[in-house]
Amino acid sequence: MPLGSRTDCGDARYAGLRLPRVHDIAEDLQGALLCGFDFLVADIADPPVRRSPSTPPPFTRSDLLLSAAQWSGQVVGQTSAWIDADAATGSELRRDSEFCLRQELAWAAHLSLQACLLPCPRPEQVNTVRVLNQALLSSPGMALWLQVDVAAEGEERDAAWRAWNRARLACDHSGRLGAALALGRELPSDASLARWRGEPVKAVLLPTEAFVANKRGYPVLPKRHQAFLADMFQLGVQVILSGDGAAGGGAPRDAGEGGGAPVPHALRAHWEYVSYLFRKMEIAEPGQGIELAYRDYLQCPLQPLQDNLESQTYEVFERDSIKYVKYEEAVYRALCDRAPDSQTVLMVVGAGRGPLVAASLSAAQRAERAVRVYAVEKNPNAIVTLSHRVATEPMWQGKVTLVSADMRTWEAPENADILVSELLGSFGDNELSPECLDGAQRFLKEGGVSIPAAYTSYLQPITAHKLWTEVGAYKDLEHFETPFVVKLHRFHALSAPQSVFKFEHPTPQPADNTRSITLEFTSTEKFDAVCHGFGGYFEAQLYADVTLSTHPDTHTEGMASWFPIYFPIRHPFVLPAGAGLQVSVWRCQGNHKVWYEWAWVAGRQASPIHNPNGRSYAVGL
Repeated sequence: MPLGSRTDCGDARYAGLRLPRVHDIAEDLQGALLCGFDFLVADIADPPVRRSPSTPPPFTRSDLLLSAAQWSGQVVGQTSAWIDADAATGSELRRDSEFCLRQELAWAAHLSLQACLLPCPRPEQVNTVRVLNQALLSSPGMALWLQVDVAAEGEERDAAWRAWNRARLACDHSGRLGAALALGRELPSDASLARWRGEPVKAVLLPTEAFVANKRGYPVLPKRHQAFLADMFQLGVQVILSGDGAAGGGAPRDAGEGGGAPVPHALRAHWEYVSYLFRKMEIAEPGQGIELAYRDYLQCPLQPLQDNLESQTYEVFERDSIKYVKYEEAVYRALCDRAPDSQTVLMVVGAGRGPLVAASLSAAQRAERAVRVYAVEKNPNAIVTLSHRVATEPMWQGKVTLVSADMRTWEAPENADILVSELLGSFGDNELSPECLDGAQRFLKEGGVSIPAAYTSYLQPITAHKLWTEVGAYKDLEHFETPFVVKLHRFHALSAPQSVFKFEHPTPQPADNTRSITLEFTSTEKFDAVCHGFGGYFEAQLYADVTLSTHPDTHTEGMASWFPIYFPIRHPFVLPAGAGLQVSVWRCQGNHKVWYEWAWVAGRQASPIHNPNGRSYAVGL
């Protein structure tokens, strides 16, 4: 299977083996695969010794030693350790290094290797970075993994991240430039490790020296190493084992001429332990299986007011039983707060295929209250489903009146005691719940109840290299000015979320739904980090203390109806540890559309205002 393409946490480990020296690539690869490894890290040059443009060919082994599928799927290249393309200007070492670095990367591209591993250039090694950037541009099928030493302490530790970030910036945030984190016996602080969650980490380099022997003599990892590795596994990061013990690599062989038991691979016990850690990962909950395919996958927000939803879209949202349990509880509480001998007029506006109607009827049955329900829906295709439910479901018969109309223009025959709706988007108001309910609340009785009663949006700055490069792949301004619904996965929060806009229902008429706010964030990081945009969430009060939330601190357990929203920015920027960040957000409204605009200021850096006049993204009224 392709390297780095794990989409779930099945039996695949994607573990690699890095030998001190590959003597026979076919034999060593076979030995690694028989041991259980998925790929082998091998020097591109064989032998990896210094050479010059005048060195006669061949500089490496033949490509006929392995099949094309083996080269592309089971080998990661490694550049020669002696190369220094930033040696003294005019020196032979600089000349030879630049030539050989280009030569090795070109050969790796010729072999269709999916990735090459090489040391992360120091900030002053600009010539090396220039060569790497050229390779990324000329070899679109190959990734480069820069080895970053995360075991360094103090200033050296932060210097490692700064070197990585300098290289990433110089290569214009290339989506094929990744980090390979080299661990040691000791790990840096949890805060230092946490910021890598939002970076494009492709592999963790795990040396045998990081292991310790347990009471039975088997190699195990310290608890902090275990925790970090488990976190990386959840992000789909691969592990590459290496160390002196790997010197005994090669295909398993007979112990002697007369046969006997095969000699096990030198790192078999280490591989088994890594496999054990992988199997220990928490098994996804039944509802989470749907989410796996949407991790870090950009989706344009729905516009149910402007567009009629399809049957499969309704089905996806209806699978989230938690949401409807919450709505049923909210309606139940509202009914219980009414006089027991009164009949309640309840209107479900935006009824869809009827899950909120069913929840409301169930709540009425629990509360032992008489209800008359109006199911209002503008989608003519959903009306077909609702009609069948009215005709065939006993609980609906005689209680539900079906209305095929837009709630904003419908003339109700009577006023409602309770108005039930589920028009919330990933940012709370981004599917125009305020505008819809402003139109519908005119047939709510004085003192009547709206469910939801209120909702608030939240925003926080995040590191999310993968999301930003996905947006950048479109190579246009429009996508950098479009908020996306996304199941945030490979990201790291740089500060706690802050509230943005709040809407309450019912509201005084006429309502003004335009909003603006400037938020003052302070980075909670102990180290510099890159901001790639903002994650958005919401909290909704349905009734009394019955709530729904996607806020990271108050997320409704088990609920999967809403993913967060991602507001990208055109230019990522470094946010120093403890530094301030000012973010301005506007909710604007025109005759036929609603849109957001956003901008940021950090120190002496400032962004342009994104999406002015809704030029790139707007929600149709």
